[in-house]
Formats: sequence, structure tokens, C-alpha cells
Amino acid sequence: MKSLILVRHSKSSWDLPVLDIQRTLTEAGILNIQKVAIIAKEILPNKCVIWSSNAVRASQTALLFCKQAFINETKIEFKDNLYTFDENQLEKEIKKCDNTIENLILFGHNEAITNFVNKFGDKYITNVPTAGFVYLQFEQNSWKDINKGKTIRTIFPKEID
Repeated sequence: MKSLILVRHSKSSWDLPVLDIQRTLTEAGILNIQKVAIIAKEILPNKCVIWSSNAVRASQTALLFCKQAFINETKIEFKDNLYTFDENQLEKEIKKCDNTIENLILFGHNEAITNFVNKFGDKYITNVPTAGFVYLQFEQNSWKDINKGKTIRTIFPKEID
């Protein structure tokens, strides 16, 4: 059985004239991912591998999430190929995951995340919002063989008081 948690990067700023990959989080984005992590830490698997897009906003989201969830930040593996908005590219990267890994947390981007969770989860989600957390579980024992799984839990900032 494989577990996959996808987290969309938190709210980022368009204020500075920088490349898309260099955009940073807003104050609201920082607060939102901290709120999500506080709730998520109660349901996270004990052992997990963490991957993040190398985009600044995704990297910052992963670091803040880990800090708030008491996960050692050095566990994060930053991957160039996760800087994608395409669900097929995202799927390709996930299916490369080593089968000795049972639980993967991935920080990335939309439209890739929303389209991926709708293809592989059993609950339709119109749009995974910024700082959105989606927990999927698969019956397969090989990442390359994952197909339709079960949506275990979602945590979205607007649902948190």
C-alpha cells in the first residue's frame, strides 16, 4: 500500500519583478500553510519521504510545513522536475519513486496537483487551493502501478477557523 500527500504551494506574491520560479510567499500564504500543517501533523504517516519543487514558493511552503509539523527540514528533497504545471509530468515523477518508500509528501503546483488528485483520487475537487493538502492512498505496492486510489483527507485553509 502506498500513501501520497500532495500539498499545493501557499499563496505567493506577484509584486516583485522576478521570474515565476523565484516568487516568494505572502504573509497570508505563510499563515495558511502553518494552519494547515498544525491540523495535518495529527494524521501524517510516521515515516515519510518529502519532495518539493525547486520553485521558491514551493520550497518555502515545504520548509514552513515541516517546521510546524515537527519534521526535520533536512528530509526535504528539492527536485527540478517537480516545477511543473502538467499532471502527466507530475505522474511520471511520482511513478519513479522507489518502492521501498511507502509514504510520500510532495509540494508542487497547480494545475498539476488538481488534475492529478482528480485522476487518482475518488473525490472530485474543483480546485486544490493554495496551501491545499490532499491525502491519497493506493492499494498497489509499486509506485509505477498506482491507479485509482482513495482520497483519505483534504485540508484547505478556508475550512480552518
